[in-house]
Amino acid sequence: MSFFNLAYENDHVPPWDIGRPQGEVVHLAQAKQVTGSVLDLGCGTGENALYLASIGHETWGIDSSPHAIVKAKKKARQRHLKVTFLVRDALQLSDLGRTFDTVIDTGLFHALTDEERPVYIHSIASVLRSGGNYYMLCFSDRERDPFGPRHVSREEIKAAFGTGWRINYVRAARFETNVHPIGAQAWLSSITRL
Repeated sequence: MSFFNLAYENDHVPPWDIGRPQGEVVHLAQAKQVTGSVLDLGCGTGENALYLASIGHETWGIDSSPHAIVKAKKKARQRHLKVTFLVRDALQLSDLGRTFDTVIDTGLFHALTDEERPVYIHSIASVLRSGGNYYMLCFSDRERDPFGPRHVSREEIKAAFGTGWRINYVRAARFETNVHPIGAQAWLSSITRL
């Protein structure tokens, strides 16, 4: 069983599951940067996807953890929200058979290996329409806490999305967790598929 599936087993709450949407996702939505249909990659128990659905977006969420998806579907039923939650591999998104206007990632990119990153980016391109935006929140190399996921540099992000993409910004942000009182230092990136 994968690490991420074990993280959601029983009543366990992993550090990244804060019981609400990431503040950066809320700010993006309020600023009207999230548009049209949305795919939430590595959605966990669905808080970002549920929030976006609650403000009118057609929203899908995928995660490799069956335990997380069961919890996300239960939340959707309880809140009377229509979100499509699926157990899927983010490295094989073309299997979804459709495209989206916006793709969000709050915590998946920084969990990938160097070898997985180009596969992941190609996978995103298969489901994000031309001109659509990908928003990514990941741990920053400026974070002093050595624990947690891989700390990513701004240069790594720019290099990863060098071909077929336009980087609109990579700015300092906070990644909220249930173990960092003020959140971990992060990068929020806005990247458009050409």
